[in-house]
Amino acid sequence: MAEPEFSARGVRIARWPRSLTRAGEVRIEDGRLALLTSYGSEIDSAPVSAVRAGRPWFAKSDETVATVNGTKYRLTLQDHDRGREDGSQTSGRFLAALKRASGRS
Repeated sequence: MAEPEFSARGVRIARWPRSLTRAGEVRIEDGRLALLTSYGSEIDSAPVSAVRAGRPWFAKSDETVATVNGTKYRLTLQDHDRGREDGSQTSGRFLAALKRASGRS
């Protein structure tokens, strides 16, 4: 099994207006995006070519909105542990990894 192209833990995953998890995981692996709970259960997944993601103008720097299988999720990619990169860098890495994995330029 190969290393994931992107993985972030401690992610808050919300589906308006409800928060699904405050310590979830976002993973891009083998051409698929997976949103996981803190227990590893799958919330949703889809091929990266079918996922739309971006950072709206009204969102904080650590937030990203992703549409997976027609459902919009708000992902807060903020690391609360000291010594880790801030959420805006993690959010940027997520968007770049999603773009690379889908082959978009």
